[in-house]
Amino acid sequence: MIKLKSFIKRHPSLSWVFGFQLFRFFILPFMGLMPQDAYYYMYGQNLAWSYFDHPGMIGYLLRLTTEVFGTSVFVVKLTDFLITSITLIVFYKLAQCFLSKQKAYNSLLLITSTLFISILSFNSTPDVPLILFWSLSVLFLYKAIFQNKKQYWLFAGLAMGLAFNSKYTAILLQIGLLFFLLFSKNYRKLFFSKWLWFCLLISILTMFPVWYWNYQNEFASFVFQSSNRASSITQFNVKPKLFLGAVAHQAFLLLPILSCSFLVFSYKHIKKAFIKWCLPSQKTLFLLAFFIPAFIGFFIISPFYWVKINWMMPSYITGCILASFYINKKLLRYQILSSIFIHLLVAVQVIFYVFPIKSDDTWVGWKELSEKVVTLQEKHSTSFLFSVDDYKTSSALRFYLPQETIYGKNVINLPALHFDYLDNNLSRLEGKNALFIDSDTRFRNKNKKGKAFPESIYNFFESVEELEPITIKKGNREIRKFWVFLCKNYKKN
Repeated sequence: MIKLKSFIKRHPSLSWVFGFQLFRFFILPFMGLMPQDAYYYMYGQNLAWSYFDHPGMIGYLLRLTTEVFGTSVFVVKLTDFLITSITLIVFYKLAQCFLSKQKAYNSLLLITSTLFISILSFNSTPDVPLILFWSLSVLFLYKAIFQNKKQYWLFAGLAMGLAFNSKYTAILLQIGLLFFLLFSKNYRKLFFSKWLWFCLLISILTMFPVWYWNYQNEFASFVFQSSNRASSITQFNVKPKLFLGAVAHQAFLLLPILSCSFLVFSYKHIKKAFIKWCLPSQKTLFLLAFFIPAFIGFFIISPFYWVKINWMMPSYITGCILASFYINKKLLRYQILSSIFIHLLVAVQVIFYVFPIKSDDTWVGWKELSEKVVTLQEKHSTSFLFSVDDYKTSSALRFYLPQETIYGKNVINLPALHFDYLDNNLSRLEGKNALFIDSDTRFRNKNKKGKAFPESIYNFFESVEELEPITIKKGNREIRKFWVFLCKNYKKN
């Protein structure tokens, strides 16, 4: 006890970091399955070079941990928590390259206090491994450039490739590196170094799984991630609400003190660059090179296109180090107090589910749904299940039930993300009966829906009959509802 008190007194910031992580670990057993957990777990159960909507790194990691420790929601969540904890260690090593020991601790506390880290710790998404390999890439590039350690060019290339195998946003690492070298007076000469080009070559070779899968599938993933979005952005339809939404999301993920700090130092550096024509120091320029493309870049397009809440996350790594130059002890205290308050509210919501979430993006009800669906299948002798949301209901049911009996909306010839590639031979379902499960996200009453939606379902079955809805309870409260339709004699059009 005396040693613990002494440690807390000597390292208050580090003690708070451990406190936040222990709190998150305590919450893990109360977190139910999220649809994203189930979807990326499905990746790992159906191994491929890559996948339609994202590369496969998160799926591979979930496959590894569930093979070793067994399949359970807790193991899935523990995977995210452990990877994110390793990310924090790498972040601290990176912060030490720019800050004094105490300021590095403070910077670690800043990032640990955010909801950004909590989301990564609780929810399986491609961002979980992306942020780890992004952090490693920046750390290795620092050592290669500023400490002139040649071998780290090779490590950096590998890490950048693995980051890309996690999520396509990682291409901003190569852009950031070239951005830094272009504007750096001291290190521009590295453009002529064989080590730089070895680094880039290794990163490209490491990306092979993604390139190969796209080559095999007519570059479907690249087209999906780029064409529609590029078309929307180039229309230049200004929508202020989209910009305000992006600002609100960053304030939510980072909390107000840190998000305001990001805006302040961004403004100051942009002002210096464009008004005073003054570039920052080499190390600050390095940090900005891996901050500006993801943070400022997505903010620029936010008035024209809905920027998702996680797109700017990679910028937080160097952003939090830059923010440490501007956040004093008083502001750090406010950041921690606000974080504690918000995280306590999160804990109450997770454990007691005080406010029902009017969305399928929730951690409650999926296991109970699967149990009731099994009973329905036995009663009605159905052969398969399907849902027509993008992936959520079908993925959650696949986690708890046999995967080969559950399908997405490709059953009725609608685009179904990676379900299109898992289940591309539906002719074997001809003549079979199915249960169509449709989530009522608003759940105002226990009434039947009256008619299946989309109406095209009726074109694929001989008859469609609505059954009694499934309702899910937490304690004495009914919190979720699913419409159920018995579909007979499937006919593949």
